Amino acid sequence: MTKTAAIIGASADRSKFGNKAVRAFRLAGYEVYPVNLHEQFIEGLKAYKSLNEIPGTVDVASVYVRSDVGLTIAPQIIDKGVKEVFLNPGTASEPLLTYLEERGVRVRQECSITAQGFRPVDFT
Repeated sequence: MTKTAAIIGASADRSKFGNKAVRAFRLAGYEVYPVNLHEQFIEGLKAYKSLNEIPGTVDVASVYVRSDVGLTIAPQIIDKGVKEVFLNPGTASEPLLTYLEERGVRVRQECSITAQGFRPVDFT
C-alpha cells in the first residue's frame, strides 16, 4: 500500500521548498497531495484548497506555511487523522507543537526533503 503525503503550502514555483517537497516525496514513492489555496495543479497533480478536500487518508503532512497559518490548519490535520507532521524550518511555534503533540501527532521539526533522502539543491 502506497503511503500518502500532503504538502501544505505546496507551490507551483519550482524554486520554492513547497515545490521541492512535492517532488521529493514523489521520488520517495509517496502518493502526493499538494495543498494550496490558489493553485489548481502543481507538478501535474491536482492541488487541494484544504486537507479536508483530499480523498482518503493522509499518512504524513509536510508544512510549508507560517506557524500562525499552521495553527489554523492544525484542526484539519487532526480531523484527517494524520499521524506524522513535518514542521519544516521556520514553520514551528510552541502553540502549534503543543496542539499537535497533545493530540497524538508525531511532530518532526526538520526538513522533510532531507528526511526523504534528498537535498533541496537536488531540485533546481
